[in-house]
Amino acid sequence: MDLLAVAGALGQPIAGTLAAEGDSTGITINLFWVIVAAANFLVFFAAAWLIFFKPVSGRLVERRLRLETGLRDAEAARQEREQAALDRMELIAEARREANEIMQRAQKAAEESRERDIAATRVELGRLKAEATAEIEAEKLRAVADVRAEVADLALRAAARVVGETMTAPREQRIVQQFLAELDAQGRH
Repeated sequence: MDLLAVAGALGQPIAGTLAAEGDSTGITINLFWVIVAAANFLVFFAAAWLIFFKPVSGRLVERRLRLETGLRDAEAARQEREQAALDRMELIAEARREANEIMQRAQKAAEESRERDIAATRVELGRLKAEATAEIEAEKLRAVADVRAEVADLALRAAARVVGETMTAPREQRIVQQFLAELDAQGRH
């Protein structure tokens, strides 16, 4: 049987009933053509889905996945950046601590060096003072000896003029020795 004939037969009773009732509107509903139109719509919709909507929805899914991946990557990058900033701050703090320790050690070493230099300078000053004192004492003794010799010589000359005689060397020596001994005895009292 022919499908069109069957559909035409199905459509006849509906059109016939409308015409029998006396409505002469001219509108007849043919069920066959309604079913064909519905089938065409479904075929068109399926074809449109396969040709247009399915690829578009696939691309939308791909785009959504790329966006989600991009957001995850951005979040991971943000966390890495924050961690890098924390690491950098820790490194800076550690570097400051090390710099402070180095500076403290350098100050301590400089202080110790200064103290050693001061102590060495004091020792050197003490040695120089002792040498100067010894030198002054030696010069003083030489000066006193020179003065004594001059005084003795002057005393002998004065005595020779008073006495009017010349002195012999051994006699001068004995007189000078006595004179110096008397001076020492007077100087100690």
